[in-house]
Amino acid sequence: MVAGISTVVLLILFLVGVAWAYSRKRKPEFDAAARQPLEEDQSENTP
Repeated sequence: MVAGISTVVLLILFLVGVAWAYSRKRKPEFDAAARQPLEEDQSENTP
């Protein structure tokens, strides 16, 4: 019984996490994070 309840709770938490990650209001933040490694940092290139 406890295993079944914990499975359902973890499944719900997983689905909430997926919904949060793929929500439209998070897209600009994830896009900015995806571009960050490709942008040059000016402080590293100065001698």
